[in-house]
Amino acid sequence: MYGFTTTLSDTSFEQALVKTIAELKAEGFGVLSDIDVQLAMKEKLGVDMPPYRILGACNPPLAHQALQAVPDIGLLLPCNVIVREESPGRVVVGFLDPQIMVNLVGKPQVKAVADAAEQRLRRVCESLGGSTTQLA
Repeated sequence: MYGFTTTLSDTSFEQALVKTIAELKAEGFGVLSDIDVQLAMKEKLGVDMPPYRILGACNPPLAHQALQAVPDIGLLLPCNVIVREESPGRVVVGFLDPQIMVNLVGKPQVKAVADAAEQRLRRVCESLGGSTTQLA
């Protein structure tokens, strides 16, 4: 499994984005980066697509612990969260599973950090409501 999502119905993209950022903040995550994929595709390729954002979410204490354990783990940070409009009024919010770090790095010191990050991100996912799906 590489991630998990929740699908929100009767919600605008902007509402879902604002709520996702607020729920991340409630769990101690800040948004370090916000990539507007829709805008980039339009500017770089002239392609129209539905709204799609990639949020780089970071919980500073957890990131610090991970960096202390494995300095090069920054290659796997921050935690990516996507917000994408599937159709008008239907928005998918997806989360990269922090356990991927453990699988790729293979260092037991990272396991506790990944467990804590996963618990927090799953709470964010649940707090958004909607139907949850695991990504294989």
